[in-house]
Amino acid sequence: MQGTVTAVSSDDDHAFSKPNRDRITLLAGLGVEGDAHAGVRVQHRSRVARDPSQPNLRQVHLIGEELFAELGAAGFAVSPGQLGENVTTRGVDLLGLPVGTVLRLGPAAVLEVTGLRNPCRQIDDFQPGLLRQVVDRDAAGNLVRKTGVMSIVRVGGPVRPGDAITVQLPAGPHRPLDRV
Repeated sequence: MQGTVTAVSSDDDHAFSKPNRDRITLLAGLGVEGDAHAGVRVQHRSRVARDPSQPNLRQVHLIGEELFAELGAAGFAVSPGQLGENVTTRGVDLLGLPVGTVLRLGPAAVLEVTGLRNPCRQIDDFQPGLLRQVVDRDAAGNLVRKTGVMSIVRVGGPVRPGDAITVQLPAGPHRPLDRV
């Protein structure tokens, strides 16, 4: 399975949205250089308040741009970086990947998928009613979180729009993604 990086975003502030960049640099074991969520330990404010010693399994956030088209059809205008992701992708079924999937981005960077981003009420603060669009139920009634996946950086390197993404699934049995 292959895809493409369509946008990269970062912010040194804990703002909801992140501005797009020409490139970001991933740092092994930390995340996106200069991003507020980079670090060995958890950086998300609510998680720090609960237990600041937790490992940071949310170093890099990825969302498929296919979600933006779905949201557009429902009347919402969302573009890369606005939901807080660092990497916007095309052509990879991020939500269908198992835990431990390896993503190679560009010439050097390697990520390991750790879980799903859990949508929060800040999404409705960004655009009222949007939270209902990014949370759904499948045919069996299970909760479906559509706001992308979280990952850790195994190998650092630059990532730019247009870079290829190569997907390497872990050895089975596969564990489905859950929120992290």
